[in-house]
Amino acid sequence: MTKALEGVRVLDMTHVQSGPSATQILAWLGADVVKLEAPSGDITRKQLRDLPDVDSLYFTMLNGNKRSITLNTKTEAGKKLLTELIRRSDVMVENFGPGAVDRMGFTWERIQEINPKIVYASIKGFGDGPYTNFKAYEVVAQAMGGSMATTGFEDGPPLATGAQIGDSGTGMHAVAGILAALYQRTHTGRGQRVNVAMQHAVLNLCRVKLRDQQRLTHGPLNEYPNEDFGDQVPRSGNASGGGQPGWAVKCAPGGPNDYVYVIVQPVGWKPITDLIGRPELAEDPEWATPEARLPKLSKMFQLIEEWSSTLPKWEVLEKLNGHNIPCGPILSTKEIIEDPSLKANEIVVEVDHPERGTYVTVGSPLKLSDSPVDVTRSPLLGEHNHDIYVQELGLDPDELADLRTNGVI
Repeated sequence: MTKALEGVRVLDMTHVQSGPSATQILAWLGADVVKLEAPSGDITRKQLRDLPDVDSLYFTMLNGNKRSITLNTKTEAGKKLLTELIRRSDVMVENFGPGAVDRMGFTWERIQEINPKIVYASIKGFGDGPYTNFKAYEVVAQAMGGSMATTGFEDGPPLATGAQIGDSGTGMHAVAGILAALYQRTHTGRGQRVNVAMQHAVLNLCRVKLRDQQRLTHGPLNEYPNEDFGDQVPRSGNASGGGQPGWAVKCAPGGPNDYVYVIVQPVGWKPITDLIGRPELAEDPEWATPEARLPKLSKMFQLIEEWSSTLPKWEVLEKLNGHNIPCGPILSTKEIIEDPSLKANEIVVEVDHPERGTYVTVGSPLKLSDSPVDVTRSPLLGEHNHDIYVQELGLDPDELADLRTNGVI
């Protein structure tokens, strides 16, 4: 069966996380992703190693389904090879610092001359303006995109989220732009630039907080449990802040992840009152309606927690689901990696690696009926130099040896 992006060649000049997360999605969708690395390799091959002299999980989990070549683009021979690679590619993706590719001699204008049909995607920390040259990291993007200011508890400091919304979140945005540009090319015959900034991607994921910033000008946000409101959206703990209030309630035996997140819909209030042993609250005018409950959300979830804290989270989950009450257990990373349903859905996948052995990675979250995904291992450094330089670009094997001797690959 053919894949959605079969026949699409991607020149992957990315490193660390934001870029590799995007190109891995393209590889899962069937594109031939050629990861171009400096002869020393992507820095994450050596970062956070758990085994000596073996590519780290940081690298392997972001670079599956790709081929790897090495190239020193600062050399004249390297520039000639890069020119040929660009000529043969449909997509080029990079996440270097601002202007780095231009300084190599490959401005957008030059890239268009080489290949007018190429889609050239760049991931940067920030857009044009005073932040352009700031160094961007995951949590810096969270800080400047609205996430940290609105994450945490009211009386605590701003917090980073465990989800990598700055890096991998931006990568997903880049994929959307690349696919749109490829589709538009089928009509125009031309490639185009795709620019995505990490700060902008985080802000897009935080748009509901900008919604609430504007609502705040008309008075307190009743869906938040906070008692006091200033002129900016506050941190509100585990409150959903949406149309239906939610909170993480404690369960037995009280471990760090013994919680269930519960949403209280209007239709769910009566069955909840029955479960917690307070059926009278279903008819009490002080509690019976959403409007009556909003001013005392903290007390409402305290009542639910008095019940839930006596039961294991899976029993709480079973009882709530029995009444069609929206809820979900807080799953630890250990529970997730061992979850049989996630394995059955091929979102938690075991992969064999020639040096590491078997490791667990995240599979494709995109499920296409006509484009199945086989999650394969990440490539070794320069593993495909011969395949691409000799078999595809037509270099003589002796030329390849000379390039290696001269530090070009």
